[in-house]
Amino acid sequence: MRAAVRDEYGSIDVVRLEEVDTPVPTGDQVLVRVRAASVNRGDLDGLAPRPNFARLFMGVRSPRNHGVGLDVAGVVEAVGPAVTRFKPGDEVFGDMFVFGQGTFAEYVCAPERAFALIPTGMSLEEASTLPHSAVLAVQALRLRNGRTIEAGDRVLIDGASGNVGPFALQVAKARGAEVTGVCRTEKVDFVRSLGADHVLDYTKVDYTKAPERYDWIVDTDSHHSIRRVRRALRPNGVYVTLGGTAMPILAAMVVGPLISVGSDRWSGLLLWWKPFRAEDVETLKELIAAGKLKPVIDRRFPLSQVVDALRYVDEGRAKGKVVITM
Repeated sequence: MRAAVRDEYGSIDVVRLEEVDTPVPTGDQVLVRVRAASVNRGDLDGLAPRPNFARLFMGVRSPRNHGVGLDVAGVVEAVGPAVTRFKPGDEVFGDMFVFGQGTFAEYVCAPERAFALIPTGMSLEEASTLPHSAVLAVQALRLRNGRTIEAGDRVLIDGASGNVGPFALQVAKARGAEVTGVCRTEKVDFVRSLGADHVLDYTKVDYTKAPERYDWIVDTDSHHSIRRVRRALRPNGVYVTLGGTAMPILAAMVVGPLISVGSDRWSGLLLWWKPFRAEDVETLKELIAAGKLKPVIDRRFPLSQVVDALRYVDEGRAKGKVVITM
């Protein structure tokens, strides 16, 4: 089978297509013929890697996992003898973050717990956009203790036009929040089309310096200091960041929680993230069935153009999700 692989850390150019053996499912494994796989910021962050200290977990000198790609949607081709939930022909989707990645390929093989049946009436391409980004969006709007946004809350989504942002914006709207999306100039109309009540162009407005205050801020890629974003919070407000470069992430991990002690405002990194958590997948299915959440696909690339797809997302050109098709 054809698969996107890389043997070393570096730029997008380290990724190449190669013929590799098709996996054979054993035990509780499921072999899925990939029909679509969406591109995530996490795919790009894993190449360099970003932040650099992620090498401690991914492999210090070179990556332990050579496959590329987190999200997948496809059709079950074969199952191992211990599989009980799926059969050949089932349409499934999943997040391979903890199962070796490698979804930019013609087949992917993982334990059955890695997959779920796709929502009724949803295309495989649309389903491929959900596992990583949409689950992150749901969890970014909920703290470890279960606290989440409420109807009437003022919510700001910084990075509302990319991978996670459009999902977070729609989930917040579905829960009755007043939502402000932050993006750059050419994406303002797109973010407004998602249902945002207000849109800020970050090339013109710095929300950390503006007079408005928010009950909840989701930052998809940290660019501001913790102290600056905390000034944009209302009393009892929450700031959750999903990633960024080394220093903002370290500050969010250490400084944010420390200065939250004894304060009515909480700030920090989404350390309670659980990839493809079953309860959150069900939440997404319910929102989709109710017509309150819809994936937005910007462009589709064939597997042969996987490097172009990664570069398109890396350059910040995507409005919503980019999908690699087989």
